[in-house]
Amino acid sequence: MYFQYGEAETAYLSARDERMAAVIAQVGHIEREVDTDLFSAVVHHIVGQQISTKAQATIWKRMRDELGVVDAAAVLGAGVEKLQSFGMTFRKAEYITDFARKIESGEFDLEGIRQRPDDEAIRELSGLKGVGVWTAEMILLFCMQRPDVFSYDDLAIQRGLRMVYHHRKIDRKLFEKYRRRFSPYCSVASLYLWAAAGGAVPGLKDYAPTQKPKRKG
Repeated sequence: MYFQYGEAETAYLSARDERMAAVIAQVGHIEREVDTDLFSAVVHHIVGQQISTKAQATIWKRMRDELGVVDAAAVLGAGVEKLQSFGMTFRKAEYITDFARKIESGEFDLEGIRQRPDDEAIRELSGLKGVGVWTAEMILLFCMQRPDVFSYDDLAIQRGLRMVYHHRKIDRKLFEKYRRRFSPYCSVASLYLWAAAGGAVPGLKDYAPTQKPKRKG
């Protein structure tokens, strides 16, 4: 399943911003996979923190192959050592086990998150061990398909903004200007900024100042 959007969102963004319109026209429709199961989405994002997409995919495949369904019962049945054997760190295995315990005991109401507004959902998810604000925002976007997610902590989105709008640096004030411009369809804008940051639009470059090498001695 892919993130659902269409003409309404792209027409709105294009009308609001000429440069975004040009990116949308060049890139076309973007298909980004979503995982609508909240439990597995949280686990998947914890697994993927600070490792490459390829490494994340490898570990996730091992988990799916071994556990079948990635749910709280399967995680608790596997235990920390088994989770580690899939290639993740001990700390991540602990975070995932702690999360599964909270779900099994009813301490954390995962499905209730779906009923919360974005800010409350982010606050509750980021209260879990191993889940920061950025991870919570990605869960809202790629699991719950919330339409207005725009993550300041996402380095690729900042890179995309620098490339499309020729900025040297994106501070919070400038970021919020773009959030207001793209809202209520920030999630779709994010998809196109990620595409731009990844090289989908020929001719764009990153305007961030290059770091000068430090002189020795």
